[in-house]
Amino acid sequence: MDTVSGAREPSRVLRVTGPLVEIGHVPGMAMHDVVSLGEAALLAEIVEIRGEVATAQAYEYTGGLRPGDRAATHGGPLSAPLGPHLLGGVFDGLLRPLGDVGVWLAPGRTGDGRNDRSWAFSPSVADGESVAAGEPVGEVLTAGSVAVRVLAPPGTSGPVTRIVPPGSYTGAQIVAEVAGTAIRIDTAWPIRRPRPIQERRRLGEPLTTGQRAIDLLFPIARGGTVAVPGGFGTGKTMLLQQIAKWCDADVIVYVGCGERGNEMSEVIAELATLEDPRTGGHLADRTVVIANTSNMPMMAREASVHAGAAVAEYFRDMGLDTVVIADSTSRWAEALREFASRSGELPAEEGYPANLASAIAGFYERAGAVTTLGGTAGSVTVIGAVSPPGGDFTEPVTAHTERFVRCLWTLDRDLAYARHYPALSWAGSFSRDAGLQGIGDAQWSWRRADVASVLSEADRLADLVDLIGITALPPRERIGVLAGRLVREGVLQQNALSANDAYCDAGKTAALVDAVLAVVAVCRELVEAEVSPSAVEEIDFSPLVRAREEVPNGDTAGIDARRDTVLGRLTALAGSPGHAPSGPDEPGEGGPP
Repeated sequence: MDTVSGAREPSRVLRVTGPLVEIGHVPGMAMHDVVSLGEAALLAEIVEIRGEVATAQAYEYTGGLRPGDRAATHGGPLSAPLGPHLLGGVFDGLLRPLGDVGVWLAPGRTGDGRNDRSWAFSPSVADGESVAAGEPVGEVLTAGSVAVRVLAPPGTSGPVTRIVPPGSYTGAQIVAEVAGTAIRIDTAWPIRRPRPIQERRRLGEPLTTGQRAIDLLFPIARGGTVAVPGGFGTGKTMLLQQIAKWCDADVIVYVGCGERGNEMSEVIAELATLEDPRTGGHLADRTVVIANTSNMPMMAREASVHAGAAVAEYFRDMGLDTVVIADSTSRWAEALREFASRSGELPAEEGYPANLASAIAGFYERAGAVTTLGGTAGSVTVIGAVSPPGGDFTEPVTAHTERFVRCLWTLDRDLAYARHYPALSWAGSFSRDAGLQGIGDAQWSWRRADVASVLSEADRLADLVDLIGITALPPRERIGVLAGRLVREGVLQQNALSANDAYCDAGKTAALVDAVLAVVAVCRELVEAEVSPSAVEEIDFSPLVRAREEVPNGDTAGIDARRDTVLGRLTALAGSPGHAPSGPDEPGEGGPP
């Protein structure tokens, strides 16, 4: 039932303690029902029932609410208003629109922006035709680049008893009836209840993010789960914004859960100006933004991630691939801790509730590649940022999250401070979906293994370089250090502000990796041929390193030309009679000639 309007069965407020409100018995009330409180109709959720008294947690500021004020139940749990109006919109944690409000949100706001818009509806079934649950009865034609289908709701199947002709209809108007059940363009669904499906499918297709470090080393499957832990200043928000802009999902649901308002405003403003590389329209047309900033009430913050999952499942059931980006789940867990403390639950580790692990698992379990009730394939991919206090990755939220995700993209503070972005730690990250990337390219796994080997060797030598200096290393190991630098600067680094480098397709990534590895191979051959490693290190590699920013996607010939330029310089070095062989201060592997 709609939880924003239509309240019934009045009762009275007994006590107010901050956002925790006790109300007298309301006939028919149940756990998790939504109630309206006071003259402002503040929304709250029943979290405890003892005898004739119910305790409700308010979603809004309760200033001015007092004992004796009216309370009324809505007769159902918090439900997400779902419809084509979501695309391109900005909403709060209860999915109320924010586009037409002032600077400050007034308590007790009502309305969800659904029923006052008209949509061009085209039916896809005829009278008497049999329709099963989850199958489409029509399509909304004016919802931008995403094909929004109107589906028979779960539990509804049978003959079509009524279908409207093509035309313009509001979200509240009935456009079809199936077995006596009215179907409207808009619908609603309880946010904490996963939508039913036929079955889960095996993960088999990668989600391309356009970020080289991710797509090359730690890819994610459509329907997978990712945690992005990182301390303050490591670039979590920027990385998630890049994925929201450039990943090849059909619908993006960006949930700003407890983040700073200025960061959310930057996301919203930039999405409105970006061109969708897939359709040529606005990227915002296939994006839903749920903005629940750090100064908004705690309970609404807790609801926002579930609302985001419900929105993603709504579009998934149309046969679309959706991505939920939650920034950050740590703020959501803090809301759980605050709520548990107020309700008198016994605290567990670091004050978090004992059911923290179950709550985190329940959220990530809503991801998956599925066969919908209508028989189509769809997916929900969940990417959650984790903000461990003080960068402590052993704290409960990070530790529990690692257990339930298929990919971990750990952000390294040292890389961030060295201005290496994205600051993805290749030593502290993993992906269980690595075998899916590069499908159709037999060389992809080879490239990934070679890059990982180069980075591993460079990390092993880094401590030795700090201890004894680069000149004390054998020539081959000096080239190992050089190889690590070329891979980091020429492949893994990515400039989000560069027109050529903000997004990188698979072809450009493969060309950059092949070029860097080819140059590294020649460098190793040179030192094995007794060329001084110092002479190799002094070669100008900048044409190759700058290729990622200066060469656009699709121009692999430009990358090959830069590779050949550097290889030519190395070849000239090998043929130069004046090059110095490895001497006693730079011992070669085979000793002096």
